[in-house]
Amino acid sequence: MGILKSDGARTGLFFGATSGVITTIGLIVGLHSGTQSSIAVLGGILVIAVADAMSDALGIHLAEESDPDTDSEHVWSATIATFLTKFVFSISFAVPLLLLPLGPAVIASVVWGMLVIVVLSYFLAKSQGGSPLLIIGEHVGIAVAVVVLSHYIGVSVAANFG
Repeated sequence: MGILKSDGARTGLFFGATSGVITTIGLIVGLHSGTQSSIAVLGGILVIAVADAMSDALGIHLAEESDPDTDSEHVWSATIATFLTKFVFSISFAVPLLLLPLGPAVIASVVWGMLVIVVLSYFLAKSQGGSPLLIIGEHVGIAVAVVVLSHYIGVSVAANFG
């Protein structure tokens, strides 16, 4: 059975990738705005890649298990796909940070994250027969809101506690 033919794996893939992108770019932007520290941002990415991937995988596991019509194969494929996808997408944001100065790395990370959201949204829209532009716009709008809020949270924390 191909990975996208499994409902559980598809759930894990879309959830893990989206959560990995949104959580990680929010963290990157917020920590950058609040600390201006490459070490803090890199540490945050690594923690997100492990702890949040495990947390999301357990959350999906429990959510899928709570459905009395879901079988064990579906539950475990969603769990494993969520963990692996979230881990891989989250850790991918370390690459710009390791190759570029902090400011350009943050910009590259946001661009990479938005690209992932656009691609996921496009495939979701096509699979559901919806309007790609409408769905992409909705999802990118949410991602932009996360980036903007994260920036101002970081600025506020630095101003009030720094």
